[in-house]
Amino acid sequence: MINKVVADAQAALAGMASGMTLMLGGFGLCGIPENAIAELLRLGVRDLTCISNNAGVDDFGLGRLLQQRQVKKMIASYVGENAEFERQLLAGELEVELIPQGTLAERCRAGGAGIPAFYTPAGYGTEVGEGKESREFNGKMYLLETALRADFALVKAWRGDTAGNLIYRGTARNFNPMMATAGIITVAEVEELVPAGELDPNQIHTPGIFVQRIFQGKDYEKRIEQRTVSQL
Repeated sequence: MINKVVADAQAALAGMASGMTLMLGGFGLCGIPENAIAELLRLGVRDLTCISNNAGVDDFGLGRLLQQRQVKKMIASYVGENAEFERQLLAGELEVELIPQGTLAERCRAGGAGIPAFYTPAGYGTEVGEGKESREFNGKMYLLETALRADFALVKAWRGDTAGNLIYRGTARNFNPMMATAGIITVAEVEELVPAGELDPNQIHTPGIFVQRIFQGKDYEKRIEQRTVSQL
């Protein structure tokens, strides 16, 4: 069995270059590839197109790349927690493609499944549908949406094995699994790395066939995007 383990984020992102398209898993600040993002900052690569559900917050997650002007274009579904994102957008410094959340997920999934395009009703009759092909099915109008792929897909899992099999935990399972399938090179950082064969095959969310490089991350902050507590 192929051993896909690399030493750290630096080794995992070998070949990363300016101008590439990246997918970054996570939902809010949950399940984001913190170590890989830190390595992108260290590398200083620029003019990136980032595909992610959201753009982090001002000083964490993808927000750190935005602060350093490393992102040329964001393809996302929600960006409401990032003031720097808003500033760059309004100033014309950042290209943005906003996509309905379900459509974004399906475009990533389609990219990994080898499906070039699909029809969806989401966004028909709105700005989302401008310039896109539409077609009627059973009396309802649908938009043609194309699949998304990336040079690198950077995902975060709870547990993984040396063959690249991954298990996600809780909310981290939202975008990571479909993005893991849609990268030309998929890099997985995991909290716990175990020998191949130790994970229960029935619990694996991403089979190792989709993962090219895996490493055990460290120093996870796991910041909470919005903390809400009850009044006792």
